[in-house]
Amino acid sequence: MHIAEGFLPPLHAAAWGVASAPFVAHGVRALTREVKENPESTLLLGASGAFTFVLSALKIPSVTGSCSHPTGTGLGAILFRPPIMAVLGTITLLFQALLLAHGGLTTLGANVFSMAIAGPWAGYAAYRLLRRFDVPLMVAVFVGAFVADLSTYCVTSVQLALAFPDPSSGFAGALAKFGGIFAVTQVPLAVSEGLLTVLVMRLLAQSSKGDLTRLGVLPGTAVRAEGEGAAAR
Repeated sequence: MHIAEGFLPPLHAAAWGVASAPFVAHGVRALTREVKENPESTLLLGASGAFTFVLSALKIPSVTGSCSHPTGTGLGAILFRPPIMAVLGTITLLFQALLLAHGGLTTLGANVFSMAIAGPWAGYAAYRLLRRFDVPLMVAVFVGAFVADLSTYCVTSVQLALAFPDPSSGFAGALAKFGGIFAVTQVPLAVSEGLLTVLVMRLLAQSSKGDLTRLGVLPGTAVRAEGEGAAAR
């Protein structure tokens, strides 16, 4: 991830675009609601988007037609929930495709699904599960960012394996090949991203404690109920 421009067969590219569209549309509504109800969130939303843009632009060549890099989506997913991260991630991927030739327009749907949808949902689920069992906040943040990063590449491996099955072993063989190659660079990158996300969260806990309390990240009287989540956002 990102899958390069024109690398996927047209039918696959279109299918991933269709699969991503409802998540992004739902995210737009959630983002609009967040800004309307809590305009003070704008600065933190921008910081979350910038964090994703900068980290995901640090690419390392990997599987032919793709690359390895941090994703930066775990932070935004934890702060604002995965639907909003779908929008921030889509904007990031669109700008990178247009300005940096990183990814592409034909593969935008596939890249959005892996990095802006699957990654944030997986990372947020891991984070919420650990917090439910009273795991310390920063440990949960590390695991959430780690899972968001690594699951992005698991989905990308599936996307590439579906598009380019191995001639002898089919989808399973291609998945093992793509996943194995990605793992060499992605596991250490996911660990590094988890540590960096913890550092950023610690800084936010000091400088934006009120915002993090309102968002339900820090304990206290938060605007959002504990049980809120995907359905409301």
